[in-house]
Amino acid sequence: MLLGDLFADPTLPHIDVAALAYDARAVQPGTAFFCVRGFRADGHRYAPEAVANGAVALVVDHPLDLPVPQVLVEDVRTAMAPAAARLAGDPTAELAMVGITGTNGKTTTSYLTRALLEAAGRQTGLIGTVTSWVGGTEHPVVRTTPEAIDLQRTFRAMRDGSDDSAVMEVSSHALALHRADAIHWDVAAFTNLTQDHLDFHADMEDYFLAKRRLFEVASEQGATLIACVDDPYGARLAQDFRQAVTIGIDTPDAAVRATELRAGPASTHFTVDGVALRAPLPGRFNVLNALVALAAARALGVDDATIAAALPGAGGVPGRFEPVDEGQEFAVIVDYAHKPDALDNVLRTARELATRRLIVVVGAGGDRDRGKRPLMGAAAAQHADAVVITSDNPRSEDPEAIIAAIAEGAGAEAVRIVDRHEAIDHAIGLAEPGDVVVIAGKGHETYQEIAGGVKLDFDDREVAREALRARLGR
Repeated sequence: MLLGDLFADPTLPHIDVAALAYDARAVQPGTAFFCVRGFRADGHRYAPEAVANGAVALVVDHPLDLPVPQVLVEDVRTAMAPAAARLAGDPTAELAMVGITGTNGKTTTSYLTRALLEAAGRQTGLIGTVTSWVGGTEHPVVRTTPEAIDLQRTFRAMRDGSDDSAVMEVSSHALALHRADAIHWDVAAFTNLTQDHLDFHADMEDYFLAKRRLFEVASEQGATLIACVDDPYGARLAQDFRQAVTIGIDTPDAAVRATELRAGPASTHFTVDGVALRAPLPGRFNVLNALVALAAARALGVDDATIAAALPGAGGVPGRFEPVDEGQEFAVIVDYAHKPDALDNVLRTARELATRRLIVVVGAGGDRDRGKRPLMGAAAAQHADAVVITSDNPRSEDPEAIIAAIAEGAGAEAVRIVDRHEAIDHAIGLAEPGDVVVIAGKGHETYQEIAGGVKLDFDDREVAREALRARLGR
C-alpha cells in the first residue's frame, strides 16, 4: 500500500509499504516503523536500528535526522490503529464484532458468547486472556489485547480463515492506549467494575472512564450495548446510554433478567423470559456472565432455542473455578481470582459447596495495584476457615512484603508461606472430607514471574495434582 493511502494523506512520498512495526527488531525491508513512546523507552531512540533493518518510513512526533520519509503525527500510538486497519483491508468491517469489557468475567463471558455463536453455525474467532481462536485454530496469547498492529493482522487472519464473527476481551489498558481503535463494533458489553489496575489508572473514576470509552465508540457506530445493572458502574452506563440492553438478577427492571436460580455443584439453573437455562459454571456471578453472552448472541440473531441447547455444553474456561480431582474426599478448585471482588465471588460460591471447612490459598502480584492487597486478605478471612497467604507473581518486589500487605487484611491467624508450592501442599494437607480448597490467583497461568522478568514453570493445577497424589500414596 502506498504511504499516502496508509495515512490518508496524498502529500506523502510515493512509497510502497508492505508491513508495519512498533519494535525495531521486527522491521524488515518495506516496513513503516512507528516510534511509539512507551513507559520505559521512547521508540524514537530505536529509529536508526529500524532504518538499518530496512524501514522505508518512520512515524514520528518530531522530525528525526534520518534519511527516510517521516510521517509527522501528534501521537504515534494513536496513529497505529487506523493505519494497521487500512493495511489489513479493514477486516472488522467484514466481521460481526463483540467486545466485552469489565474487571471480572470477561474471559468466561467471551467463551460462552463464542460457544453460542458457534452453535448457531457461525465460525467465530476469539481474542482473550487465556487463548485465542483464529480461523478455527487455537493459539496462545501474550496479553489480553494485543497492540493495534498485531490485532488488525489477527482480524485479517480471521477473515482469511473463514471466521464471520469475533469475540474480544477489551481491557482498560487497550482502550486507554488506543490499541482497540479502528474496530467496527456490532456488540459492546460491560460486566462490572471493581478495584484493580490502580497502578495504571489514577483512580476508580479514571478506570471507569477508560472502560466507558468502548461504549462511546460502539454507540457512535450503532452497535448493541449491553450493561450489567446489578453493578453500580453498569447502572451508570445504562443511565448514560439509554439504548443499552440491561441485564441482571437483583435489578427488577433489567431487560434480560435471570429468575428462579437453583445452584448446583458444577452449574446453575435459571430462567430468562420463560426459557429454562443452565449455565455450565456455579455461582450467581457466572449467571450474570451467561446473561451477557445470551444478550450478545441474541443481538447477532441467535434464537433462544439454540442458546438453551448450547449453553450447558459451552464448557469451562481453563483456570476459572477449575476442579482438580484425583479421587480425594474433598474438593480442590483452581481459580484466576486475583482481585478482591473476584475472590469474594469465588469464595462465596465455594462456601456453598463445602459441607465442612473452606480453605484458601491466596497471593497478589508484584508491581501491580498495591491497594488491593489488604482487601484480598480481608475477602479471604471473611469467607474461609483457613487462610494460607503465599507468593503469586512477585516480579521485582519482595514476596514477604507483598504477603505482609495481604496479612493486614487477613489477620494474625492467616498462615504465611512464601514458597507457593509449599503453600499449596500445606493447604491440601489441612483438608479433610467435606472441605473445599480454593487455590486463587494464577488460574490458567503456567508460570511464576520473578525479578528480572524471569518466568519459572509453575501451574497451580499440576502442583495441586502432585500434592493430592502424594497424599493418596500414588
